[in-house]
Amino acid sequence: MFRGDEFIGILEFTRLFGGMALFLYGMIVMSVGLEKMAGGKLERILKRATSSRLKGMALGAGITCVIQSSSATTVMLVGLVNSGIMQLHQSVSVIMGANIGTTITAWLLSSIGIQSNNIFIRLLKPESFAPIIAAVGIIMIMSSKAEKRKNTGNIFLGFAVLMFGMTVMSDSVAGLKDDPGFTRILTAFSNPLLGVLAGAVFTGIIQSSSASVGLLQSFAATVGIQYGVAIPIVMGQNIGTCITAAISSIGANKNAKRVAAVHICFNTIGTICYMIIIYGLNAMFRFDFLDDQISPLGIAIIHSLFNVTVTAALFPFANVLEKLALLMVREKVSETQAYAFLDERLLNTPGFAIVQCHDLAGKMCGIAHDAVLYSLSLFERFDEKVAKKLRDNEQMLDSYEDKLGTYLVKLSSRELSDADSWEVSRMLHAIGDLERLGDHGLNLLESAQELNDRGIEFSPPALEDLKVVKSALREVVDMTQRAFIDRDLKLARQIEPMEQVVDELVHSVRSRHIKRLQNGDCAIETGFVWSDIMVNFERISDHCSNLALSLIQSDQQSMTGHLYMSEFKSADNSEFMASFEVFRKKYRLKKFV
Repeated sequence: MFRGDEFIGILEFTRLFGGMALFLYGMIVMSVGLEKMAGGKLERILKRATSSRLKGMALGAGITCVIQSSSATTVMLVGLVNSGIMQLHQSVSVIMGANIGTTITAWLLSSIGIQSNNIFIRLLKPESFAPIIAAVGIIMIMSSKAEKRKNTGNIFLGFAVLMFGMTVMSDSVAGLKDDPGFTRILTAFSNPLLGVLAGAVFTGIIQSSSASVGLLQSFAATVGIQYGVAIPIVMGQNIGTCITAAISSIGANKNAKRVAAVHICFNTIGTICYMIIIYGLNAMFRFDFLDDQISPLGIAIIHSLFNVTVTAALFPFANVLEKLALLMVREKVSETQAYAFLDERLLNTPGFAIVQCHDLAGKMCGIAHDAVLYSLSLFERFDEKVAKKLRDNEQMLDSYEDKLGTYLVKLSSRELSDADSWEVSRMLHAIGDLERLGDHGLNLLESAQELNDRGIEFSPPALEDLKVVKSALREVVDMTQRAFIDRDLKLARQIEPMEQVVDELVHSVRSRHIKRLQNGDCAIETGFVWSDIMVNFERISDHCSNLALSLIQSDQQSMTGHLYMSEFKSADNSEFMASFEVFRKKYRLKKFV
């Protein structure tokens, strides 16, 4: 049977971990809300704004302040480097900045140690303002249909749960103040090496330096901890937070593993240097403050001081950290580095995942473009090498559609903003059209091969007609590639008039070829091949039109694409008719039949 004091101890231990669970859950809710509010902007900025180390460091600090987790930022970097969106050298300064950004949480939690009867001071305590923030948050979530207001409500509610969890942790450890066993444990942690080890192990287990620092602040507010105990634990927490990135790099490519290695080297070197300086100077001059009680505010100051000074000291040696990572994760001579198709680590940060999907959809568009142009060239001179390239491209397109489509479906099941959800849906439709371009290119290859194998030749008038349609088709495919990759809406609006010209040409050359067959000017066996070629030409231009429409819809975020297109193609639309007439004059068929 448990004694009463043992039962109370178990209960308090349960409350401690329950409070920690609330703290972590609140942080997750707040982070998700903040990320949705950003709407993918942070991800696009991170991709582009790492041109200098100073910018990268500032960006790492800013993003970590927003998402409240240096571990999450580093995991993002592992995914971005693994997928080829960022390079290793770009990630080093961002990691440094993330260590500065993570200090904001300790400052937010430092109010738990405030003791005063002043009404304004008491309002700064979590138990005073957390219920108000929670009430505001839940009202915003329940009373509004606007996504931004709901996300703001989630941020407020997550922050309130986080602060309440902090209060529960503080209350649960208050009874340990006079416990002799707990006092002996704290005394053991006054040994700097044990303190660093304890901070690293505990933070590695819960995978959150913010929660670990928060628990330390709870002990400081209720039980009382000395500076000599807190400082090495804080240093160890910075090492322990590296475990998340290290785990996420398992199965990634070499450069992604090196991102985790940079994170470990940075925090470990910083801790070792700090330990040597502080305890070396203490041995010579004896720092009396190490025996003083530290407050939650003092822990926030120590945490910030450590991270800021270590970053400042190691910032000039970013290249050295990169070289250390290269030494730690060596490239084997016999190893060929595989291209990481898509990185599922980025599914936890949808904005980054969408950037990754954009890049790969752009590559897929380039492959589809080349496949169509290869197929058109085969009607001028059949070349088995070109045919092989086309077949390889078609297989690549199938692989892209399969893997990118599966990834987008997984992404669609995550919590997305309306804009991100629309973008995922748009890309799912677009990759289907891109894959079909490859299929039609392969169909044209079969027609070209049949002409070559059977020695069939079109008549000179038919070849002239074919030349005009091929030229028009090349232009619409080129326009589609540029518009899709550059997201050029002005160019996208030019594609539909061009597609209408291709359709008109296909209709005309079919009729002209039938007349030639009736007049005996073309061999009868060319009829079926000609028909297949024209069907594929028309389908290719249709898929180009679909891709242009997907861009225009994305800009409008509207599902009324067919309504838009019917209005756009109306005779009353001067923009459409002007472009249509320009393209029609450019691709006129010769008068002879």
